[in-house]
Amino acid sequence: MKHEWKKHEKQLYSPKTETQLLTVPKQKYFAIKGVGNPNSEDFAERIAVLYSLGYAVRMMPKSGFTPEGYFEYTVYPLEGVWEACDMSNKDSYVYTIMIRQPDFVTSKIAEMALQIAKKKKPHSLLDETYFCEIEDGLSVQILHEGDYDDEPFSFEKMLEFMKENGFTRKLDTHREIYLSDARKVERDKLKTILRYTITK
Repeated sequence: MKHEWKKHEKQLYSPKTETQLLTVPKQKYFAIKGVGNPNSEDFAERIAVLYSLGYAVRMMPKSGFTPEGYFEYTVYPLEGVWEACDMSNKDSYVYTIMIRQPDFVTSKIAEMALQIAKKKKPHSLLDETYFCEIEDGLSVQILHEGDYDDEPFSFEKMLEFMKENGFTRKLDTHREIYLSDARKVERDKLKTILRYTITK
């Protein structure tokens, strides 16, 4: 059976529009860092190279190699970790964008994916990508529906929940998981998971 993250990992990818407490386990990613406006061509190209790596892994069996433990799956959504910055100046944004990988992906498999991507669709930004493991642990999240510029409203709801329940932010960053393709969905209908890593 094909692994569908929307169906099989609902706690992580199907939150409600009210704040939810959860523990995020260690996860594997292809990632790339960047600075600047997320509406820029540079940002779009960084997304593209991440997906070229993600699909290189996904399609390995069709290329004649099946990684140990491989299973059919839907490629995970784009995520972004954003550092605290001046919200009024998008050119100042500092971020790391990433795409989660299934647990069977090892450093060796990641390197194979990189070589496949370089051969199939060469791009200088591929050399800036890296494979990593991240464990967010105790977190709060909320589903934000609408324009990215309206996210402060949803962040405020999370902060109120944290204050009421004795939690504080563990990091100055926040994570966003993009459930919608901004190129195809109207901005007022976008769905984005917003997440803070927290501590008591």
